[in-house]
Amino acid sequence: MTGATHWARLNRALSERWRAFRRTPLFPAAVVSLLAAASAAAFAGCYTYALANPTPRHVPVAVLGSPSGGTQVHAFVDELEHRLGASLELHRYADYPQAVDALETQREFAILRGERDRVEMDVASAAGASVAELLTEEGPPAARAAGARITVKDVKPLQSGDPRGLAVFYVTIAAVIIGFLGTVQLFVNVPSLRPAARVAFTVGYAALGGFFIVVVVDWWLGALELPMPQSWAILTLTMFTAGMVYTMFNVLFGRWALLPTWALMVMLGNPSSGGAVSWPLLPTALGVIGRWLPPGASVNAQHTAIYFPGHQHVQPYLVLGGWALGSLAVFWLLRYRGPGARRT
Repeated sequence: MTGATHWARLNRALSERWRAFRRTPLFPAAVVSLLAAASAAAFAGCYTYALANPTPRHVPVAVLGSPSGGTQVHAFVDELEHRLGASLELHRYADYPQAVDALETQREFAILRGERDRVEMDVASAAGASVAELLTEEGPPAARAAGARITVKDVKPLQSGDPRGLAVFYVTIAAVIIGFLGTVQLFVNVPSLRPAARVAFTVGYAALGGFFIVVVVDWWLGALELPMPQSWAILTLTMFTAGMVYTMFNVLFGRWALLPTWALMVMLGNPSSGGAVSWPLLPTALGVIGRWLPPGASVNAQHTAIYFPGHQHVQPYLVLGGWALGSLAVFWLLRYRGPGARRT
């Protein structure tokens, strides 16, 4: 027997065994095991990259007058940038009320005033707890190094039940994850449910779930004082959007729909949402992408509804509504044709 013949027979034997293995339940089990292991590493990597060591890139700061009006003030700005390892985006304002309005609309994260050797820095924990904490920690030593005296004041503090500013992030995680897991259960336990009924039940559990979250977080635990109608509406829209995203992926990818849903909503969406770490401290790409994903939009809308009720933005609602309507449209168009479509 020649060497070529031997290798040909070996290849045929291996090919036959491979084809036989793929027809057994062991093959999909092996694929799921490998995907689970890879997902664990990716999940840990995403959260570690975004949240483990938050570092400021650009921090928007409102300035009254010129920051170089006094030698010590100018030196303070330079020293603070050096200690932060980032640049302060200094924006000039004519008077204090204009600067406060910029802080209320969350365009700025601090207000800086200086005269001779004295610096006053107003921070807003409600606009970004991690940014305010960083500025409060680094401001006094930077001022001492610059030979200036400093007064730091929190003009927009967090609620007493949420001293770290994480409650909105936790509330959003609950709405996002339960939002699509509810749809997963509908597909698993009621596969024959008609498309219209599936959407209706998704709306139903989203509205009920949003109400229960408000009841537990506000009325029972007292962690946050939530504006009931608005917070309920945001949570309902968040849960419905998450559910429809999974529904869309289900008709596109069938039984593998949980993978893209988890990657989009949990592995990418949650760490980039700005809920755990304010966006100026996130990697630049995540800070930009996060605002256009459902978790980031939900955090933004909920955060503003609670702390800045008179300065609500339309963007987060458009983002949530766009994902919900887009996912619903894809599901409806492919409801009888996609890999996970309902069979008549």
